[in-house]
Amino acid sequence: MAQKTEICKCLVVVKIRGTISAQRETRETLDFLRLAHTNHAVLIDSRASYKGMLQRVNSYVTWGEPSKETVAMMLQKRARLAGDKKLTDEYIKKAGYKSIDDLAEAIVNCKVEFQKLPDMQPRFKLHPPSKGYKGKTKRGFKAGGEAGYRGEAINNLVKRMI
Repeated sequence: MAQKTEICKCLVVVKIRGTISAQRETRETLDFLRLAHTNHAVLIDSRASYKGMLQRVNSYVTWGEPSKETVAMMLQKRARLAGDKKLTDEYIKKAGYKSIDDLAEAIVNCKVEFQKLPDMQPRFKLHPPSKGYKGKTKRGFKAGGEAGYRGEAINNLVKRMI
């Protein structure tokens, strides 16, 4: 039986709703994704296990493929090291990269997993989007809301949240 090999893509996942009345499985899946609070974001790859998790929490998060510029902006302004310290050029050089752009390129091309970087907090604490969400957070993105898969449109939302 031939298996399809899928190209690995980087995904940014943003939690847009609270989980007070959510099912237990949904809350546990959000914990596995390290999304404990609203307006937190994580960078993951597009393997099948993560896609299944995203389908389970579809109505509580939004996700899509970020550009290299968006990832670089997230790293520069919102990435934190252990002890809630800002990401520095010394840390990037110690990790084996020349600049933030090199690290962003490696993350977008799935050469390195963001969560596996040593002494790096696995999530980004973002602001609520400037000028608010454009639609209702309980509706899907294709139905005029905010939740679910949005593809390249995630870049606009994340830039408003940084």
